Amino acid sequence: MHMDAERLAGSSRKWMTAAFAALSDGPPSEDMAVHHAGVATEHLLKAFLVRLHPTLIVDGRDFNSMLYAAGHGALLQVRGSQVKTIQLGEAYDRVQKILKGKIPPKPKVWPLADARNGVAHCGYHDRAEVNVVFTDCIAVIDQLLVELAIGPDYWGDYKALHDKLLGEEVEAARVRLEGKLARARRVFAERYGHINERDRELVLATVARVTTPGFIGEYSASAACPACSSPGSLMGHNSVDEERWTVVLTPSIFRCFVCDLRLELGELDLLVVPLGGDVDVDVSPEDYYNEFEPDEEYEPDGDDEPDGDDEPDYSARLRAYRKR
Repeated sequence: MHMDAERLAGSSRKWMTAAFAALSDGPPSEDMAVHHAGVATEHLLKAFLVRLHPTLIVDGRDFNSMLYAAGHGALLQVRGSQVKTIQLGEAYDRVQKILKGKIPPKPKVWPLADARNGVAHCGYHDRAEVNVVFTDCIAVIDQLLVELAIGPDYWGDYKALHDKLLGEEVEAARVRLEGKLARARRVFAERYGHINERDRELVLATVARVTTPGFIGEYSASAACPACSSPGSLMGHNSVDEERWTVVLTPSIFRCFVCDLRLELGELDLLVVPLGGDVDVDVSPEDYYNEFEPDEEYEPDGDDEPDGDDEPDYSARLRAYRKR
C-alpha cells in the first residue's frame, strides 16, 4: 500500500524544498513557489492522518478507495492509482478537528489553498499574497512537525528563510494585536468613561457575566482582559490531563464583552502576560466523562463492569466514549 506516513512526510519535504527554491528565484517563479507550498502542506496533513489510519485521507464517498485504504483492495482488485483521496481543504479540516486548539479553524478566505488551486487549475495566483501563503504554510507545518516528531532538518538549507518569514509574520501579528488592544481601550472609554467609578463597577460586573454565544456546553475559564482589566472568557478545547487527573482548557479564543476585545490563537501568546497555556477548570474528570454517552451497542468487558458498590471504572467509560 502506498499510503504511508513516512513516505508522505518525505514527499512533503521535497515539495517544500522546491517551494523555497522557487521563492528564492524571485517573482518569475512565485507561481511554482505557492503551488509547491500548498502541495507540501497537503502531504504533511495527510501524513498525520495516515499515521492514525490510512482511511482518514480517503474520499468517504468512494467505497473502493476505502476498501484499499483498509488493506483489502485485493478483494475488488483496486489499484493504488485508482484511489480517490481528499484535497488540501478537507485534509486541513480533519486535522484541525483532531488538533483543536493547536491549529486554528480554516479561514473562509484561505490564501494557501487559493494560490495552490489557482496555479494548478488556471495558472493564476495573487502576487500580493505570496508571503502570506508561506507564513500560513509554515505555521501549519511547524505544528505538524511537532506532532509527527520530525526535527528541523525538514527545512534543510532553507531554515534561515523559514525563520525570516516566521519572524516577519510574528511582527505583523504584533502590530495587528496592538491595533486590537488600542481599539478595545477606545471602546471602553467611549462606553464607560463618563460613568462614575462606583456605578461603573456595578455595570461592568453585570456585563462581564454575559455568556459567549456559540460556546454553551463548553468549559471556559476567566481571565483579566489585557485591554480593560475586566473579567473576560478564555474558550477552546477541553480535555483530561490523565497524569494529573484534571480537566484542562487549551485556549484558542479570548473574548471580553466589556470592551469587545476578541483575540484568537496565535495572538494569545503575544500578550505581555500570555493567555495561551493550558488552564485547569473547576470540573472533575468524572463529571466531564459523564457528559458523554457511549454507543448503545457498546458492552463493557467483564473486567470493566463495576461490582456492587464499587466506584465506576472511568477508564472503561473513556474507552466506550472513544468507540463512538
